[in-house]
Amino acid sequence: MNITDFLNLPVAKLKRILALKAKIERLQAKLAAKTGAATSSRAAKPARKRRRMSAAARKRISIAAKARWAKFHAAKGK
Repeated sequence: MNITDFLNLPVAKLKRILALKAKIERLQAKLAAKTGAATSSRAAKPARKRRRMSAAARKRISIAAKARWAKFHAAKGK
């Protein structure tokens, strides 16, 4: 809706729109308060550091996984 559409509405309808808008804002504030309380308790925990894997370790894991798949597909083909 643009501004000219609002200007053509009856006053009663405009008041109803404003009342609904106020109710939506109150409900959003309540929702933010509820979700903010739930997330603040989680935020109290310190974030764990992510472990980094060396390139050599990734390569060993990749080779082992490929070997497992090759063994599986070889057994499946028999």
